[in-house]
Amino acid sequence: MKPSHDSSRNASGKAAARKTIPIHVAEPEGESFYEKRQKVQPRSVTGRFAHWRWALVWITQLFFYGVPWMQIHGRQALLFDLEQRRFYIFGWLLVPQDFIYLAVLLIISALALFLFTTVAGRLWCGFSCPQTVYTELFMWIERRTEGDRSARLRLDGSGWTAEKILKRGSKHLLWVLVALWTGVTFVGYFVPIRTLVVDLASFVGPWQMFWALFYATATYGNAGFLREQVCKYMCPYARFQSAMMDSDTLVVSYDSARGEGEKGRAPRAKGVDHHAQGLGDCIDCGLCVQVCPVGIDIRNGLQYECIGCGLCIDACNNVMDKMQYPRGLIRLTTQKALAGGWRAAQTWRRIARPRVLLYATGLVAISVAMVVSLYQRTPLQVDVVRDRGTLSRIVAGGQIENIYRVQIANATEQPQRFRLSASGLEGIRVASDTDVGLDAAQDRWVVVRLQAPYGVAAAGSHTVHIHVQAEGDVALQVAAKTTFLVPR
Repeated sequence: MKPSHDSSRNASGKAAARKTIPIHVAEPEGESFYEKRQKVQPRSVTGRFAHWRWALVWITQLFFYGVPWMQIHGRQALLFDLEQRRFYIFGWLLVPQDFIYLAVLLIISALALFLFTTVAGRLWCGFSCPQTVYTELFMWIERRTEGDRSARLRLDGSGWTAEKILKRGSKHLLWVLVALWTGVTFVGYFVPIRTLVVDLASFVGPWQMFWALFYATATYGNAGFLREQVCKYMCPYARFQSAMMDSDTLVVSYDSARGEGEKGRAPRAKGVDHHAQGLGDCIDCGLCVQVCPVGIDIRNGLQYECIGCGLCIDACNNVMDKMQYPRGLIRLTTQKALAGGWRAAQTWRRIARPRVLLYATGLVAISVAMVVSLYQRTPLQVDVVRDRGTLSRIVAGGQIENIYRVQIANATEQPQRFRLSASGLEGIRVASDTDVGLDAAQDRWVVVRLQAPYGVAAAGSHTVHIHVQAEGDVALQVAAKTTFLVPR
């Protein structure tokens, strides 16, 4: 029996009513859809990877804080003078026309990142990233003012006593001083730092002060408070690193087959035959978690939050030494080597695979080409622009004249006097002033008039060269190509 139209409409109406009824899901009291951040208080550890991390902290910070104060030829050794559009790089003076070198440098950096990540994962993150370096520096200050991990945890849980105020106040004061000096140093790469310090002390230069405080605030906030949150949630590198890694990439790995055994991991006394009890080598001490700067448990497998610092390897090796077990329960190895039980020699042979060789070859080739180009570079830049207002004209004496605007950049540290000439057509000459004087690291636009006898060439466009040569220096010369128009 078929349903009536009314019953169909009633049924559809009820269905529509049921679809439009809002459903409210009561959130359990005290719970949230977002996990509350658990503050990470890393434990200090000694070992090979910890020593490497501190070595990189020293190297990078000695370079960062020291180089702006170095002087070469009476100028700051490394200065990116954006106002004057001059880059002073350890004796080299680069002008805007040398922008190609910056592009090549970025390509080299990208290839190096690809190469290191393919070989050994997040080496940059674990050892050289500014976030890692300054976090390590700030945590060192924290340990010196508030004590070790257990003391800091007790301090976090205690009330605000005079001792806590003194320790926290001392820590933040030192953090602020380091952050401020870091901000000043950063701006000192773009403004001469000796002048900058005097200006800031005299409250002169509002923009310099703004950027110094901006970078200082970023350093203070990121290294002092955000810390691992930057690596886990803000840095994009953690998200796309998997595209550059494969099963032959060296990563921090936990040997679960050795560590878990038949009955898993468990504490035990030293000297106990744990294999007879079905236990693995892991004694479940938790030190690998306590030393991790991002607070993960490497025993749960490789996670994108892992920055590859290797501190868990140092902690585990120290425990293995005390328990008189073989080292390497947590080690730097590949997924294939871990699954197949490969020896170190087998693992390293697989690292030199075609992908790595391709990256390495490209990196070396581009780096060598850039160095050779810089070595052979002429410290004189010439750009020629035709005068669009007057393309070509016939002047007195039956001469054909073309007008150009020529930019001459003296990229040397000495004043130079340049002589202009032309070639490419019979009888062509520079009819304007042929001498141009420039100070060190100066550029100037000059108007150049080229004249050639009428009838020397057919009507149309002809290639000519404008020569700019320094007086007294035959090697310092440039021939800029342009076109000479002959009217019909």
